[in-house]
Amino acid sequence: MNKIQHILIVDDHPAMAYGTKFILEQEENIQVVGVATTGEMGVEMMVELKPSIIFLDFHLPDLTGMEVAVKMRELNKDVQIVIFTGIDYMPILNNLLELGVCGIMSKDSSEDQIRNMMRALKEGQSVIPISLLHQMRLSHPDDDLSSLTDEEINIMNQIVKGATNEQIADEIHMSKRSVDNYVRKIYDKFGVKSRAQAIEKFLQIKR
Repeated sequence: MNKIQHILIVDDHPAMAYGTKFILEQEENIQVVGVATTGEMGVEMMVELKPSIIFLDFHLPDLTGMEVAVKMRELNKDVQIVIFTGIDYMPILNNLLELGVCGIMSKDSSEDQIRNMMRALKEGQSVIPISLLHQMRLSHPDDDLSSLTDEEINIMNQIVKGATNEQIADEIHMSKRSVDNYVRKIYDKFGVKSRAQAIEKFLQIKR
């Protein structure tokens, strides 16, 4: 008899969460044990319900999917995590893979794609979209860091410490507008859209 897979869905959009729940439960030996709407709730429900697989939205109201995945993997290194999101995750792909994420799916995925993901997971396989595979390239992290100027590296070091653009401007004796321009250039070079993503990318390539 096949083992029943217990699934936890962490997504703050009810239509997406319960739509995914409905699709998954059409599969044999699948039971969705809970739906969490925040990252903290997801971590608590993981501890309580002990799911074997977690479908995790990357963009949650309290925490990023990265932060949630880190907490979950610290508590249970064997849990399988599928990132289920609509954002551009290329800038932090390496971080996700290092965490042991076993699948990445777009929120635009069809019912068949979700079912195929589930079947692959039960067979111990990882799944990523072909479009994402085509974007992946082999490179050394230092290649990305070398694209930053000394000023940009200094600014990123300040950002990592939690400084605002105004505080950075005061620290390096530069106008706030100039700092804003530098930050936009850094985002472009990293291929990110937010401060959090820039920090994650910078810390990744500094290792």
